Amino acid sequence: MATTSGTACSSPRSSWGREHLANLYSLVVLSMIMNDAPDESDVLTRALTAVGTLGPCRAEAAYLTLDNGLTRTPADWPHATPHLDAQVRRLAGRDGPVTVPDREWGWSLALHSTANSIGHLVVSAPSRPTDDEYFLLRVLAQQTAAALTQALARRAERDRNQQLRRLSEDRAATNARLTTSVSELEHQRSVHEMLSDASANDDGVQGIAGALHLLTGYPVAIEDRFGNLRAWAGPGRPDPYPKLEATPHEELLQDAARRPRPVRVAERVIALARYRGEVLGTVALIDPEAGVGEEERFALGYASTALALELAHLRNLAEVELRLRRELVDDLITGTDDASAYARAAAVGHDLHGPHYLAAVQWAGRPADDTFVHAVGRSAAGLRMRSLLARRSGMAVLVLQGRPQVKALHEAVGRELGSPTGSIGVGGRCDTPSEIPRSFQEALRALEVRQRSQSPHGTTTFDELGLYRILGPGGSYRDVEQFVREWLGPLLDYDAAHHSDLVQTLSQYFECGGNYDATAAALAIHRSTLRYRLQRIREVTGSDLGDVDSRLNMHVATRVWSVLGGRP
Repeated sequence: MATTSGTACSSPRSSWGREHLANLYSLVVLSMIMNDAPDESDVLTRALTAVGTLGPCRAEAAYLTLDNGLTRTPADWPHATPHLDAQVRRLAGRDGPVTVPDREWGWSLALHSTANSIGHLVVSAPSRPTDDEYFLLRVLAQQTAAALTQALARRAERDRNQQLRRLSEDRAATNARLTTSVSELEHQRSVHEMLSDASANDDGVQGIAGALHLLTGYPVAIEDRFGNLRAWAGPGRPDPYPKLEATPHEELLQDAARRPRPVRVAERVIALARYRGEVLGTVALIDPEAGVGEEERFALGYASTALALELAHLRNLAEVELRLRRELVDDLITGTDDASAYARAAAVGHDLHGPHYLAAVQWAGRPADDTFVHAVGRSAAGLRMRSLLARRSGMAVLVLQGRPQVKALHEAVGRELGSPTGSIGVGGRCDTPSEIPRSFQEALRALEVRQRSQSPHGTTTFDELGLYRILGPGGSYRDVEQFVREWLGPLLDYDAAHHSDLVQTLSQYFECGGNYDATAAALAIHRSTLRYRLQRIREVTGSDLGDVDSRLNMHVATRVWSVLGGRP
């Protein structure tokens, strides 16, 4: 069979018959089908399938030219090989021969759209096809290129439409975000204006609570540093107002301080009012239904800032008042006339009428600076103790109205300072300002006795001192301790050597007035055991408990020993 370059040998004219016309008709139908194909892969798959119907040829592979180069399409066509892929790439968009194993003839038909190459259709045959057969292959390639062009155009249109939809969606989302941002800014502006007005109009803490209630619709509670209610706005105010114990309240504040945003605690959302790192109070939205959202939390956070500034201002005013109070306490301690004392106390909001007690407070390892004095003052206020406070001679001094809760005060100061290693001495009752200097000296005496005792950390009142009242503060205790050693020394040494309780037994015996039954009951021992111990005391001390002088001296010695907490 004679051939020409790039074509098959001429076939006899009789080959134009029904079969040829049928093939052309089939290509027309195939063209219509390919034009309706959903994508490029489907177009090429139909073209590859049609090759075998046009003669002895076989479809080897099809390729699509994309931005990233030549891509076999479909990738899983059974006759395609990497070697064939490389041959087609070397043709660079042109028609040309290819080598196919076990096939005499192989050809890559370039698929063009106008001037651009959009792919290849690779066919093979056991021998060179006729001109008519090759003509049909060329028609198939042209129809495939046309269908591919339409498919690519449809894909480009789909991509453009999809991009337009994305742009439209992005614009709608951006507009929605802008609308939300404008709404948020408007809400924030209203929050700023209302809370600023509340502060500027001297409405104080109550004004802040009212503004926050109007902004959020939730009841608002504002508490001080210790959990006492400062202001309430909205319905449902509890009566009486619940207050946490000191320790749980402190734990709540510490937990909230670790959170960057308002924190929910049971039915409340709480924000701290902090000024220069110090917690001055709390503001809370009462929200049992857990409906508080971001806008309400923003308003709550801004209200906490406004509250912190308000409380800081009030504290500055209080510090001025405190300075006046300190000067008053200094004058009361050194002595001043009653009329002047009453007037000056009333000017700083304290009523000096009625019973008062002086308390002297010192803490191990803590200087009596402003921080220490403020801690003592806050502790007393937290216990609802009305007092005047000053710093004097390395200690904090309190002029307390009414009988003080001394042990509770010691515990409260210990929590404030983070250490229980402190001492508090309390003087006797004074009913007029002129008696305050005496009560102060008694407080110093009680403080010194406590610090010299076996348990130096704690509280001692002047009323508990007994015989130690005869000693002034700073006096020598050597003679008193020598007296205790003189009368109780043998018993003290015996107890230390034998781990016994003879000194305690003797002290209780004296306190019970020498009554055997009362003493035995107080010591929780049998009467015969008490009789044995008393006999042992007589033997160790060599003293006669029936002798009036011996009995008096030993009773005084046990009293002093008891005040010293088991010393010397």
